Amino acid sequence: MTYFILNNMNEWMLHLSIDPPVEKISYTSKIILTGSCFTDHIGRRLADSKLQVCQNPGGILFDPFSIYRNLIEVIENKKYVPEDLFKQDDLWHSWNHHSSFSGMEQTAVLGKINADIENTHEFLRSADWMIITFGTAWQYSLIENNLPVANCHKVPSEKFRKTLLQSAEITKCFNDLDNRLHEFNPNLKIIYTVSPVRHIKDGIVENNHSKARLLDAVHEIVSLNSHNYYFPSYELVIDVLRDYRFYNSDMIHPSEQAIDYVFDKFIGVYFNDDSKAIYDEIKKWRAMKDHRIIHPDSSAGNKFSKILAGLTTKLSSKYPFIDFSVSPFKTDHHNPT
Repeated sequence: MTYFILNNMNEWMLHLSIDPPVEKISYTSKIILTGSCFTDHIGRRLADSKLQVCQNPGGILFDPFSIYRNLIEVIENKKYVPEDLFKQDDLWHSWNHHSSFSGMEQTAVLGKINADIENTHEFLRSADWMIITFGTAWQYSLIENNLPVANCHKVPSEKFRKTLLQSAEITKCFNDLDNRLHEFNPNLKIIYTVSPVRHIKDGIVENNHSKARLLDAVHEIVSLNSHNYYFPSYELVIDVLRDYRFYNSDMIHPSEQAIDYVFDKFIGVYFNDDSKAIYDEIKKWRAMKDHRIIHPDSSAGNKFSKILAGLTTKLSSKYPFIDFSVSPFKTDHHNPT
């Protein structure tokens, strides 16, 4: 993976050459994604493109240890019991899960968590690819019992201790996870990436310190096994796009335009040629499907609906392994904020 600058003065950005994997993603591949909110955006685009996707077990998870713990629970098919939950502001929560799993009824929260773990356990058994996105190296733990938490659930900050994880301990942790994953599913290939979302609540300097730890750990993890890959989503936003116009108004989260740019780069590098062609066809179909018809009962509206129905039938017949009737997105409870 190399950066290079062309001597042509009409070039207005750095270019990043990304090493392709030996084996590439196809439309019959099953993909599981976990990690930060950036994973959520990429996962939704893959799902909208009609790939088989399992998204964010445990919800959005930011630090490596929380991702590690969640995936171990998935492998072991852990069953949560009432003692694993706590109540805060009338809601039941799990320290290991995103607040999207929280709710007012304890039994409903347990059911949601256990169903998610069981479904992900079965999906992981036959998955072809896993994408893991690290968001921050800052880890929060309860002061009273030193319990690491994945989400603070609006509990007062004085209840937590904040620690910056060491690169070496992240590497050790994920080397262990790699062994566990491949005992469970020997055919799994893993893509690591670091989120370009800035965790400014930790401080600008502290965020950069955190990202440096993550990048160091990820490159070490990838070097240990040939089935591990690194995709530079962080560098594509921070170094290639490198402009506040590619961020939302909060100047923290990449804009839809930036995410689309990263996603297109991912498709270009990780998809095989046949799947790129299918993706282009589905992208056109989605543009038609998402088109808003102001007067659906008009002759023009009816004509458009017939054209869309004909295209859907044609694609369904051409690609019988793709379900055009429903989204393959596993769950709808994840909130990317």
